Amino acid sequence: MCNTCPISSRAFRIFPQTRSPTCRMNRGIFRVAKYFLIFAFVFAIINISSQMWPVFNDISFIRHLDHDLNPKDPIGRKIDWHNYAQIELEKRKHGPGEHGSAIVIESFEKEENDRIFLVNGYNGLVSDKMSLTRSIKDIRHPDCKKALYYENLPTTSIIIPFYNEHLSTLLRTVESAMFRAPKHLIKDVILVDDGSTKPSLKGPLEEYLANNYPLGNVRVLRHIKRVGLMAARLTGARNCTGEVMLFLDSHCEVGTNWLPPLLDPIAQDYRTVVCPFIDVIDAFTFEYRAQDEGARGAFDWEFFYKRLPRLPEDAKHPSQPFDSPIMAGGLFVISSKWFWELGGYDPGLMIWGGEQYELSFKIWMCGGKIIDTPCSRIGHVYRRKSVFPNPGIGDFIGVNYRRVAEVWMDEYKEYIYDRRPHYRDIDPGDLSQQKALRQRLKCKSFDWFMKTVAFDLIKRYPMIEPIPAAKGLIRSFINSTLCIDGGALKAMESVNLKPCSPNAPNQNFVVSWYDEIRVEKG
Repeated sequence: MCNTCPISSRAFRIFPQTRSPTCRMNRGIFRVAKYFLIFAFVFAIINISSQMWPVFNDISFIRHLDHDLNPKDPIGRKIDWHNYAQIELEKRKHGPGEHGSAIVIESFEKEENDRIFLVNGYNGLVSDKMSLTRSIKDIRHPDCKKALYYENLPTTSIIIPFYNEHLSTLLRTVESAMFRAPKHLIKDVILVDDGSTKPSLKGPLEEYLANNYPLGNVRVLRHIKRVGLMAARLTGARNCTGEVMLFLDSHCEVGTNWLPPLLDPIAQDYRTVVCPFIDVIDAFTFEYRAQDEGARGAFDWEFFYKRLPRLPEDAKHPSQPFDSPIMAGGLFVISSKWFWELGGYDPGLMIWGGEQYELSFKIWMCGGKIIDTPCSRIGHVYRRKSVFPNPGIGDFIGVNYRRVAEVWMDEYKEYIYDRRPHYRDIDPGDLSQQKALRQRLKCKSFDWFMKTVAFDLIKRYPMIEPIPAAKGLIRSFINSTLCIDGGALKAMESVNLKPCSPNAPNQNFVVSWYDEIRVEKG
């Protein structure tokens, strides 16, 4: 009876003796039908897969992005932080200086422009001609445009010390940062006036902020007299409310999607300090351009800031963050918790100078790290002349360098003193609190720093420099009475041809052992 014959293959195997002829016939029909259905199903799947392959590829890609994420991770999944609507809006902007283009002063404006230049060290009149939110060309590495960052990033306080800054340049620093940052990530912006004397930085600045930021999230704190860069930054740090502090100079402009790449590493480790790539805003034309595609901060044994090439393994991944021994000092992000664990800046450092070394040594030697992130780019105006008056307190830079050397450099400080013997005679003041801080934090030795962090520094900047390969005047081939003159030798300055003078200190050069042409030290 067919209604009692087994129909499963398993039953056939268990009870072969119970099959009737009719059941065997039905079994054959069933087998053919089964294979036909399997074949049809496989064919349908192959056909659908071939049509839907691009979709499956996309799904695979999305899953790959979240592959390593813990769903309980407080910093969440990674997302695209780009504001595409704003990017498109900026692409359509037209006007003076838009897209980082240069502005050339008209001849009838030269007298006024020269007057403003002498006050600022850059062309403030050019700054006045541009929008406070002018568009900046996106010069990031192409991979940065696809980069994803954690969804839950820390809130940020932006701290901007200023002293007699040109008003439109200062406001553009604020506006570009606010305009191109996700609003919920900016807790507050604190402008710290370091005793400015310009009337435009009093009432007009206050009025602008009151009209444009009525909630008070952008505010000014004022020192009655000049206290210096580090003290001004400390004032901002003590009054900010964000989870991280972002320090900016007062003559900057930020690029596309600049903030998330700075915050993402700190979200993963609060002891990581992050620096952006620093681009150049031309002091004469305000043209925005790249400085280079990255280097590692360093120093020589006279405490001049230097740059080392990126390591070969880092250069293979041009959009990825990389370790840097020394920060440039003007633009960086640090968690509030880590900053105060490190004791902030040494309160004994005066005005400016040496602070980037002190903070960099502390960060590395006491358990943190410094990285540069190529996907955050910020432009900086490099002044063409010094405009700040001497504070009249003696060799404050020498005091600062002596404090840093005595507290952090151990036996390596002697190489600094060999180059600058007069530092030995400078009174650095009371160092007991800073030395106690180092002991309390159980910081590593400077020898560890040199061998682990700045391990290739001495290849380019040896403690005892070899004898130069050559020295003397560099004469013109066309006119041998003209020689290269280094002038003031400020950063970003060009050299000139002047009548040869063997006694002119800025015309006497050496070819170093590293094939660098440098001014001969007297």
